[in-house]
Amino acid sequence: MNSIDLHCDTASRLLYENLKLKESKCKVDIQKLKNANAKAQVFAHFIELNLVDDPYKEFIRMYNFFVKELKENENDIEIVRNLKELEEVNNKGKIGAFLSIEEGEVLQGKVERVKEIYDMGVRFITLTWNFKNSIGYPNSGYKYKDYGLTDKGKEIVLEMEKVGIIPDCSHLSDGGFYDLVKILKKPFVATHSNSRAITDHSRNLTDDMIVSLADKGGVMGLNFCAPFLGKEKVSSINSMIAHIKHIKNVGGVDVLALGTDFDGIENEVEIKNIGEIGILREILIKEGFNNTEIDKIFYGNIKRVLKEWM
Repeated sequence: MNSIDLHCDTASRLLYENLKLKESKCKVDIQKLKNANAKAQVFAHFIELNLVDDPYKEFIRMYNFFVKELKENENDIEIVRNLKELEEVNNKGKIGAFLSIEEGEVLQGKVERVKEIYDMGVRFITLTWNFKNSIGYPNSGYKYKDYGLTDKGKEIVLEMEKVGIIPDCSHLSDGGFYDLVKILKKPFVATHSNSRAITDHSRNLTDDMIVSLADKGGVMGLNFCAPFLGKEKVSSINSMIAHIKHIKNVGGVDVLALGTDFDGIENEVEIKNIGEIGILREILIKEGFNNTEIDKIFYGNIKRVLKEWM
């Protein structure tokens, strides 16, 4: 089957609920990743600005806790920093763990911190969450829809491109998205966003944004959060398929990826955890997708992006 999921918030749950990566009540753990035959999981370090005094110190605390968990399970999972390391780890029968940060204010506007974070193994940064920061503005409720990146934000993003950290536009304002299109030479990603034409939510991408992202060579990970999929309380596979079909029709299959947002979303999902991701593959086959297309969605497209960056 094979899969790479671009976004889960498991690292923060492990810290705040004192859980174990091997097996837990989380939607993502090592056992469930094995059930998914996962090639890799991108683990976000989610920092909620209004709940912490110092986002950088909180990130370090979460990072240290999570790295300890990874070391305790090094026979099953390893941090990977590029495509070569991912393939080496997979060849050993292990899962690759990519590290990301969800809240660019962890950098606190310090350009020099980009390299520091890179040296710690971080390879994705979600530039904003639901609060404005030194990089840019969120798209929460369309309040800052047309606001672009700050001057410091542009400087930081270009430094990310220079050192090799992929910018993630999920949560970012529309204006910020188009700034990324203008200033980046390499493809960027929306790790966990859906189609705004199907579900009118500020966290989703418009058709024009999907085309722009596709033209850039980037990808967008299908988010399992119910409000981003539709109006249902339990996220259904039918809603996922509707978004996938529309995104494919608008931007082509090469722009599609997985970004479940497991352990970050509060609603239940018809696909109960990452271990059941194969159900989506089965339904996609029934809906007329071929294996080549599904492999691209499940892992191939993001591996292409990784190849350009790392």
